[in-house]
Amino acid sequence: MTGHDRRLATDFPEAADSPGLLLWQVTHRWQAAQRAALKPFGLTHVQFVLLASLTWLATDGPVTQKHLADHAATDPMMTSQVLRALEAQDLVHRLPHPTDRRARALAVTPEGEALANRAVVAVEACDRAFFATLGGGAGAFTRALRTLRDAPGAVPRPPAVGTRHVS
Repeated sequence: MTGHDRRLATDFPEAADSPGLLLWQVTHRWQAAQRAALKPFGLTHVQFVLLASLTWLATDGPVTQKHLADHAATDPMMTSQVLRALEAQDLVHRLPHPTDRRARALAVTPEGEALANRAVVAVEACDRAFFATLGGGAGAFTRALRTLRDAPGAVPRPPAVGTRHVS
């Protein structure tokens, strides 16, 4: 069957030729591995990312919620909700910002820092195991992901109705 005989108006002769579909499939496998690695710590993956990011960023001084969301590339509203959950678990605190009276500075509690440091060991071990099949190509893969992340206009507009595009 050729692409023209298919019901889906795609440019790809095989589904496995679509980089978007492949990225989707690999991402879901990786997320499942990360969920399993983080389960013993009682953290969701986004909780871990924000807790670890805050622990990382806090060494350079006060961290605002906006700075944390920008660093982690998370939605600001979702970041706020997750921070409330982490605060309820006594893993982070919101304190008065030392230089901006309108902002709050985020701080990791000693318990939060200890948890982030235990969990990052499991997360990085999970990553090593997951990406081990790439062998020597892991560095090139990481560079390619960084290129995609940093590309200007990385979020394209949806195609006009009637155009063909499958991701």
